[in-house]
Amino acid sequence: MQLDRRADAAGVSRAEVIRRLIDAGLAADDDDLARDLDVLHGSFAALADDDIAFERGDDDRMRHLDAIAGR
Repeated sequence: MQLDRRADAAGVSRAEVIRRLIDAGLAADDDDLARDLDVLHGSFAALADDDIAFERGDDDRMRHLDAIAGR
């Protein structure tokens, strides 16, 4: 996966590569909304090809979100 190759080459995590790509895309001096949205859209599903399950345990954030949702 290209994201993994970039992360390995830079010695950083995938998340950091994504942050850097988004920052670079949004740092342009032009106010091109379409281009900015393309940068954000390109970052979605970056891990879709990986067989990784992200599970989050019961923590303060999850309890807060559940309370907001009325659960």
